[in-house]
Amino acid sequence: MTTSEQRPLTSYDRRMYRLMNRREAAPLHATAARRRAVVCAHIALTGVSVAAWLCTVVGDRRWALFAMLGLLLPWCFATGVINSSTRGLLELRVRALDERQRAEKNRVAALAHRAMLWVLLAATVGSGAAALADVEIKGLVFPVLFTVFVVHWLMPLWVAGLTARDEPDLDDDPVESAAAATGGV
Repeated sequence: MTTSEQRPLTSYDRRMYRLMNRREAAPLHATAARRRAVVCAHIALTGVSVAAWLCTVVGDRRWALFAMLGLLLPWCFATGVINSSTRGLLELRVRALDERQRAEKNRVAALAHRAMLWVLLAATVGSGAAALADVEIKGLVFPVLFTVFVVHWLMPLWVAGLTARDEPDLDDDPVESAAAATGGV
């Protein structure tokens, strides 16, 4: 199996391709509504995890560490469902993707970049408004920058999960349907 670039796939590429294309989780992301629900759950889990981590680091609250550890497994599960819904679009190397998947990956990256522009604009406007209102922003710089970093890191995954299309039914084989319609010819 080689790509149009004629670079052979490594055993890692083949193993990751098989892993990302397993169908056991298909019922969890079979419809757009389910994918949106998983992405929203992932965003919520990420937000609570970031808040817990910031409470642990900045607020010196030890209980938040246990909350963060408790959120880790559901967060990983939701990440896996999103990756499964996109068939590993963001996890596979470019050489393991076909032309359609490469175009989709570029489209997702562009949409995520555009969304991050708005997140950064909101953070900039918010910090500017806080500075004009004489709010001490010195203590907020690290938490805001860390949160924006996490959003920047995960935005492509969220965009890919939200824009993934429904897959055709695997039971409907176009070749068999055409043969059945013509009487088996």
